[in-house]
Amino acid sequence: MSEPKVDPRAQLRHDLRTPLHQIVGYAELLEDEVRDAGHEGYVADLHKVRAAARRALEIVDQCFPSGEGAEAPVVFREPEGDPPSRDSERDQVAVPALRPPAEPLVPGSISLLVVDDNELNRDMLSRRLGSRGFRVEVAEDGTSALAMAEARDFDLVLLDVMMPGLSGIDVLKRLRERFSESDLPVVMATARDTTEDVVEALRLGANDYVTKPLDFAVVLARVETQLTLRRQKQEIRSLVENLELRNRFIQSLFGRYLSEEVVSDLLASPEGPKIGGEQRRVTLLMSDLRGFTPLTEGLKPQQVLRLLNSYLGAMADVVLAHQGTVDEFVGDAILAIFGAPVARPDDARRAVACAVAMQEALAALNRGNETLSLPRLEMGIAVHTGEVIVGNIGSERRTKYGVVGSAVNHAGRIESFTVGGQVLISDATLREAGEGVRVGERLAVDAKGTREPIVVYDLRGLGEASVPGAPDGPLRLKVPLNVLCHVVVGKRVQAEAFGGRLVELSVRSGSLLTPRRLRPLSNLKLELRPQDRGPLEIYAKVMHVSADGSVALRFTPLRPETEAWVNELLAEGP
Repeated sequence: MSEPKVDPRAQLRHDLRTPLHQIVGYAELLEDEVRDAGHEGYVADLHKVRAAARRALEIVDQCFPSGEGAEAPVVFREPEGDPPSRDSERDQVAVPALRPPAEPLVPGSISLLVVDDNELNRDMLSRRLGSRGFRVEVAEDGTSALAMAEARDFDLVLLDVMMPGLSGIDVLKRLRERFSESDLPVVMATARDTTEDVVEALRLGANDYVTKPLDFAVVLARVETQLTLRRQKQEIRSLVENLELRNRFIQSLFGRYLSEEVVSDLLASPEGPKIGGEQRRVTLLMSDLRGFTPLTEGLKPQQVLRLLNSYLGAMADVVLAHQGTVDEFVGDAILAIFGAPVARPDDARRAVACAVAMQEALAALNRGNETLSLPRLEMGIAVHTGEVIVGNIGSERRTKYGVVGSAVNHAGRIESFTVGGQVLISDATLREAGEGVRVGERLAVDAKGTREPIVVYDLRGLGEASVPGAPDGPLRLKVPLNVLCHVVVGKRVQAEAFGGRLVELSVRSGSLLTPRRLRPLSNLKLELRPQDRGPLEIYAKVMHVSADGSVALRFTPLRPETEAWVNELLAEGP
């Protein structure tokens, strides 16, 4: 940027004022030094020198008035009498009121860059600022200033406007390309008689300005003001960054237990943690592994944890991908909510799609488990839609986001009737899930608290996605196997036993003949006593009772020794 043309009278005014303002500055500097050294006798003489220089400045201003409309430079007229103290002199300087910082500035740790083409100005400013504890470096032109700002970290730049080569305005432009106003404050020093330079500098990102001749009290006040603002902005930015880190930490930590939407809701609302809830219609998904405990009896604890964590992690990912909320894990069981905390019109449909995707994900997980010599898992899923109370449940000391109500109990009851690889959806869910839901057999489930059975359907698929295939059909045995049967209610095996014969068998299903009248979806424990080994157990669910009395069974995953025996039996050609 080329230097603007300057009126000869304005240039003469500037040239006369510059040495006079240097006399004032050095007199003030020497006053500080002799007073600190205890030579009070010299203070009055230095005050006379400073007063004479200021009177000379007044004469220059009278002979060469400042430009029309320009802001007159700051000139302090000293009262007659004894020299004023430094404190009373500073009282004459109008400094914008600032809220005191949380901690005082530590000048010794603050680095300033003074840029001025006049050597006496650089010397005077660096010595006076240095006497106040600042670390000061100087640059004689704009090129040197930019190189120093690139190589070192400065807290503030005191920048002269009028310099040969690169002007202060040019240097300011370059600095603002790299440093923001809060990262590197710039205070412009101008001796120009018009406000154009000041306006241009402030428009380009200058933080403040001082006019020449420089009054050190004003310079110091402006410098400290900008340093205080810079520190406060840095503290605010640090607080914001810490808040973001804290929120990300909370989001990451509690996102393991709640969906991101629940955590965001708790963080965003002061009422988030408040105990209480609201009534809402939601769709609940409950899943549980079949026969997990007996499957893992021969595994090491580390293997059990790996198996369980990989399963729960994969299923949670599927739930969250379908915008569901994982309400809780109970052992190997999962409860997910669709419709809270955010309700959507397609909650039921997404829950059904999620159930299909979970069975598909388990099939993929089982393929990986086989490579690690881990057992194959089977999961039953229930999906039910109904009214619940949803919200923060618990006490002021311990709270969980969850749901309560009869719909939760009904979903749990439906889930208890599922077998491995199966998804049962209630009639309410089927109605709200929309078109494209493919179902099989219609069943009626007795649930506590209801007068009528709950109608459920065996889900086969949604759209083009299908629940992984049903187990292979059992093979007819040449010689039926005698078994001892017990009805299982809940987790309790009934003591009463009755006989039966397995006429068809596979590792996942069978066909039983028994004189005992059994109800569909009831659970059985079958005891077998092969001649060549000890007793074996099979847990099964009654899927269908034919008119001829044969009972179609679906097995929970067999223990390794039982599955090995069944495979051996089938390999012999039943």
